[in-house]
Amino acid sequence: MSDRESMPYDIVIVGGGPAGLCAAIKAKQKAAELGLELSVCILEKGSEIGAHILSGAVVDPRSLDELLPNWRDMDSPLSVPVTENHHWILTEGKKYEFPHGLLPPFMQNKGCYTVSLGNLCRWLAGQAEALGVEIFPGFAAAEVLFHDDGSVKGVATGDMGIGRDGQKKDSWQPGLELHAKYTFFAEGARGHLSKQLMKRFDLCKDSQPQIYGIGLKELWDIPAEKHAPGRVIHSQGWPLSDANGGGFIYHQANGQVAIGFSVWLNYDNPSLSPFDEFQRFKTHPAVREILEGGRRVSYGARAINDGGWQAVPKLTFPGGALIGCSAGFLNVPRIKGSHTAMKTGMMAAEAAVEAIAKQRSNDELVAYGAAYKQSWVFDELKMVRNVLPAVEKFGNVIGTALGGLMMWMEYLGYELPFTFKLSPDYKHMRRKGEAKKIVYPKPDGVFSFDKLTSVFLSSTNHEEDQPVHLRLTDPNVPIEVNYALFDEPAQRYCPAGVYEVVGVEEGNPRFQINAQNCVHCKTCDIKDPSQNITWVVPEGGGGPNSPNM
Repeated sequence: MSDRESMPYDIVIVGGGPAGLCAAIKAKQKAAELGLELSVCILEKGSEIGAHILSGAVVDPRSLDELLPNWRDMDSPLSVPVTENHHWILTEGKKYEFPHGLLPPFMQNKGCYTVSLGNLCRWLAGQAEALGVEIFPGFAAAEVLFHDDGSVKGVATGDMGIGRDGQKKDSWQPGLELHAKYTFFAEGARGHLSKQLMKRFDLCKDSQPQIYGIGLKELWDIPAEKHAPGRVIHSQGWPLSDANGGGFIYHQANGQVAIGFSVWLNYDNPSLSPFDEFQRFKTHPAVREILEGGRRVSYGARAINDGGWQAVPKLTFPGGALIGCSAGFLNVPRIKGSHTAMKTGMMAAEAAVEAIAKQRSNDELVAYGAAYKQSWVFDELKMVRNVLPAVEKFGNVIGTALGGLMMWMEYLGYELPFTFKLSPDYKHMRRKGEAKKIVYPKPDGVFSFDKLTSVFLSSTNHEEDQPVHLRLTDPNVPIEVNYALFDEPAQRYCPAGVYEVVGVEEGNPRFQINAQNCVHCKTCDIKDPSQNITWVVPEGGGGPNSPNM
């Protein structure tokens, strides 16, 4: 501890995504309104702002309208409005168009934009820096610091230059402590510090367990004659048979389409591979027609909060708050969470600045929790709270119809007197002999690809001589339990080839972790049936380097 330098700030924000950046901007705006000098800093583990951002994305500008009302005149990357909405029901070889008019108005994407969320974050970072916010990319917050009374004091970045053996190398540099009156955790889905805080302060005691999906995405350059800027396509059905989820195709700027696939992580077939389901999706005739003649240019994957309204934990604790996807505000039916994440950051910032103006610090920002419960975010999530659980409970056909009916009832003012419960994803896994084994076709190298080729396109890079950032609580569990019972599903749920079982042919199976491949999706931390894997941050700057994701 004595080797660390420390820097004091009024507000420290962990994570340079939409929630963290909007919190910083709002904090500076509010401080200016009150005539208050305020120091704000953002720590971002990626090599630059946007490097670790991955989303579809179709963005609802509602929060941006509140934060920067003249954003349309500020050279924003939100330049492609949604012009068409399509919802496909896919079977093997066939496509059926679902009438979009049967969906409630809030599902229509009117006024929304299709955009690279990474580029939006880079633009927001510029707005934040213009207001005096200090942004430190390449610095990963590795530890929460506490005062003697138990309140959050700030965070410390990880040491640089630690070898794989845990010893200091010649390049060793100690981490940096950042002390704050209030610390916001905006780490995204399954943030490793947020996870610790939830446990320490028992933030989830009054909420349902958070559940997740994995989203996989590629960018393709496609022929000009096939490109229709603003066209938005969502799909459900094929190729999934043992899971829920679906695909998306967004026609974005510069002749590109963002194509992706999400799989809910409550699936129970241990042979299912979300990555390979995505690759199969692209071979469907309706999808292949769009991609034919095109070129894949980027790849990535990320866990998604799917729990919704009933899974939002308590948001505050002494000295800090959870904002954005660290808590989980995705509207699953709309497939949108950026606007809600941004708004929660803004609400937390207002509460913190008002507290600092009253000479408070390191106490609980109860005003933020109260503001959330009075906000449109709360109302929007509550309206759709039963849709995902209905599909999980009753299946794609009946569940989707029931979910649609419930959305219409809630939209028309008939509040349902019940809320479906949720169950943690890791509890859903049949043993290997109980489920039909899925055999995936080999990639064709044109529309479908293998994992390692895909990881290369994500520009993922880690310093190899560093401690493995995927920690096993018990190193014997992967073979003695997971391999024996489930054929070690980590080999398949990981979208980057991080986990392998080697030595099987020699009769000596061993669990191998290729940590350098990790694209920071966090799926292993979520889906491991033994809850034996813990994802922690590697050295700052490591991981994917997504250009336009």
